[in-house]
Amino acid sequence: MEHSNGPYGENLVEGYGEMKASDVVKFWLTEKPNYDYNSKSCVKDECDHYTQIVWRDSVHLGCARVKCHNNWVFIICSYSPPVISERPYIM
Repeated sequence: MEHSNGPYGENLVEGYGEMKASDVVKFWLTEKPNYDYNSKSCVKDECDHYTQIVWRDSVHLGCARVKCHNNWVFIICSYSPPVISERPYIM
């Protein structure tokens, strides 16, 4: 799987079986503890999915899910505008 490197923010996931977009978004939100608001960065592991979900300036969102014949599932969520190097929200 590769990001499109297009004009949108993008979260991607691949899985198997009956995975739903809503389950994946909940999973991406578990990255919240990895984000440090003061330094505007991930403190461990990954937090890019989380910051894209909570990005304060996103006004357009689209998600798609496809299940292949072999039961693999692919989900993509695209966000516009994408996250830039600012805090994703104001506390």
